[in-house]
Amino acid sequence: MKILCIDIGGTGIKTIVLDQRGKPVSERLRSLTPDPATPAACMKVIGEQAAKQPAFDRVSVGFPGVVRKGVIYTAANLHPRWVLHNLKRELEKRLHKPVQVTNDADMQGFGAIKGRGVEMVITLGTGMGSALFVEGMMVPNIELGHHPFRDNQSYEDLLGKKGLKKLGRKKWNKRLRQAIATMEALFNYDRLYIGGGNAAKIEGALPPKTQIVPNIAGLLGGVKLWTQRKAQEAVQ
Repeated sequence: MKILCIDIGGTGIKTIVLDQRGKPVSERLRSLTPDPATPAACMKVIGEQAAKQPAFDRVSVGFPGVVRKGVIYTAANLHPRWVLHNLKRELEKRLHKPVQVTNDADMQGFGAIKGRGVEMVITLGTGMGSALFVEGMMVPNIELGHHPFRDNQSYEDLLGKKGLKKLGRKKWNKRLRQAIATMEALFNYDRLYIGGGNAAKIEGALPPKTQIVPNIAGLLGGVKLWTQRKAQEAVQ
């Protein structure tokens, strides 16, 4: 079984084909996310990348927003036209393969977690994604990024791309550590994984129970999305 894994982000759209063990069987392709990032514009990029990839049997998609049964409910860092767009149905028509769609942080989490205890994932990129797992079971659509953090600003306001640019790297790193302390007190996790393109901007030692994961995890999680498909469908 070969799976085309698609990561739709506010900055880039990435694809790779993996086998059922999660081993890459193609090169990772990346294109800039169109501006404006409408469904039609993003579908064009995905179609172009898919045509360059080797044959695949299934498709996994990570999307930066709330997803229920393949339908998009929020798209804060893309375009309003995504709201109520049935991404699963459209991709199945275009690619002629079965498709699973989930929040991008959830998919990254599948590629990072060990499946033991309470594990949390945050992604630092255009915005801030979040995911929560209990004994390997995903709690879907945890949108912590839009929750108030401090000074009437959300986690995403301070830790996303705009926050990094406004605060500068030193102060952004300070805010990140404050956010980690708050999240640990709230979720009492056993492990926190940090991914996303701006994880590379983290400086200095991180608190215990915290580790950075490679950005490729956002694609590698596409295999587990299929192996845990029934469990996911039960809670979405």
